[in-house]
Amino acid sequence: MSGEGKDKDNVRDGVSLTNLDQPLFKGANATKRDLVDYLDAVRDRIIPVLRDRPLSVVRVLRGQEPFMQKNVPKYAPAWVEKVPMWAETSKREVSYALCNDRRTLLWFANQRAIEYHPTLSRADRLHQPTDLIIDIDPPSADAFPLVVSAAHLVRRALTDAGLAGAVKTSGAKGVHIFVPITTDVPIVDVAAATRAIAARAERLDPELATTAFIREDRGGKVFLDSTRAGGATVVAAYSPRVRPGLPVSFPVAWEELDSITPADFTVHTAARLLADDDPWAAGLPEPQRLNADLIEEGHTIPVARVQAMHEGKRRARARREAK
Repeated sequence: MSGEGKDKDNVRDGVSLTNLDQPLFKGANATKRDLVDYLDAVRDRIIPVLRDRPLSVVRVLRGQEPFMQKNVPKYAPAWVEKVPMWAETSKREVSYALCNDRRTLLWFANQRAIEYHPTLSRADRLHQPTDLIIDIDPPSADAFPLVVSAAHLVRRALTDAGLAGAVKTSGAKGVHIFVPITTDVPIVDVAAATRAIAARAERLDPELATTAFIREDRGGKVFLDSTRAGGATVVAAYSPRVRPGLPVSFPVAWEELDSITPADFTVHTAARLLADDDPWAAGLPEPQRLNADLIEEGHTIPVARVQAMHEGKRRARARREAK
């Protein structure tokens, strides 16, 4: 199997938990036991976020670099639910896990799966995203206050479009804004509406925020990433991250966003801060219908990744010709 030795004194929900006192990775300041205990403590909050969504996880095995796992290992227990999906990049069918219950979550934790990245669509409706997402990244690790200011720009743009969203820390340097939407909108239209919201937020303060996909074009501004659409994944609310101190992607009330930092929420603090609450479930609005004008505007905006690819080729060609 995974090479982890068994400890018969540690069994939860039928899952044997192993090597619990081993450090997770350098700088984590946490053991595998800390990871297992945290995920078990928040299971009633994180499982609803993961349920019925094809799942990718980031694992850190002892002495190895972190890696993202999409395909369920052959040694996985038979009770781990799976769903096949065609991977266009690798031209093969991938068997994704569905983390729908406690023992599956515990099994992943025992496999040293630290990050949990579900798809934006459910397994039975893969072409119908449930959320529009803006991912906000700072120009540097110490610029979180700028991220907060940019998040308020996005909120204003959403309000002007008759929409509302919930915000959470990414668990890294930025924040994610989720806008639940009705599932009758094609992926291409959701992607277009996402581009339009980002562009509208950028226009509110172009000195602060940018939608420039190429890093060197951002000029030290906060990046409003509108590319989390279609087959993309986003780290789940309450998921730990492979970062120093083992931070957690944590829901934050809009009125509290100015008074927090991502480092406030870790596997050591998050469960205690939650107590009996589920702020992500409580803070998410009901699904909303996207306006036709928002979608129409978005279709006039080039797809960022495609535009960046063509621009990268153009610049490379110009450099060659300049030699």
